[in-house]
Amino acid sequence: MAENETVEGCTHDCSTCGANCPSKNKESLLEPANRLSEVKHVIGIVSGKGGVGKSLVTSMLSVLSQRRGNKTAILDADVTGPSIPKIFNLKGEVTGCDDGMFPLQTKTGIEVMSVNLLLNDEKMPVVWRGPVIAGTVKQFWTDVVWGDVDFMYVDMPPGTGDVPLTVFQSLPLDGIIIVTSPQELVSMIVAKAVNMAKMMNIPVLGIVENMSYIKCPDCGKEISIFGESHTKEAADEFGLDLLARIPLDPKIASLCDKGMLELMELDYLDSALDAIEKKLEK
Repeated sequence: MAENETVEGCTHDCSTCGANCPSKNKESLLEPANRLSEVKHVIGIVSGKGGVGKSLVTSMLSVLSQRRGNKTAILDADVTGPSIPKIFNLKGEVTGCDDGMFPLQTKTGIEVMSVNLLLNDEKMPVVWRGPVIAGTVKQFWTDVVWGDVDFMYVDMPPGTGDVPLTVFQSLPLDGIIIVTSPQELVSMIVAKAVNMAKMMNIPVLGIVENMSYIKCPDCGKEISIFGESHTKEAADEFGLDLLARIPLDPKIASLCDKGMLELMELDYLDSALDAIEKKLEK
């Protein structure tokens, strides 16, 4: 059997498969990082559906990680909907050498590689087929000179398609964080992400609920505008930790719109990052 062949009908669930397949050896599917890169921890930010705030969670965790003295990087794997550069007001020409491309740095030193940094016009759509998009994401790992990085966050597109599969198979993920919203369909969203992670033998570090509530500016009461949250129930169902609940906060939206998220004075994800760091230490 060829090195990159799999058995017909493969579900990528090696734990229950008896076939003699190269995919059986997870290590054989991992792509080597650029030879000038040393990345200690790689964390994927995922969701079963779009519009729940994966890029926001990725960016906020990166800002907090960098503030704690960790060299932090973001690999923007959402090739057709990249928003990371906008959140950090990151513009400029990506340069390179024989060893690869150099990521751009935000004002506080967070390293970022995104397809929007490679386009002449950031408003132009990326109209590529799945294999090309997946190949680009893989190159962001193998062909970018990241240097020494303590925490790399991978902002993934929604769902369980080509790009998440590529990231799960090709990058040495320490785990994933599932982002969701409070609506009742949360159980299905979480289930898709959890089951894919289980199939690929990737640990789930926990769940972050975004758009959890809005706080009344007058009395401070928390108002659940999407109704009662079901995220804790979903977390308990799968034995996961609910790491944080992020409200609909106009301050966050304003900072992202201005590309100034690094100025945030918000503690919504402090405890989440504490928990993630403890899990990675074990």
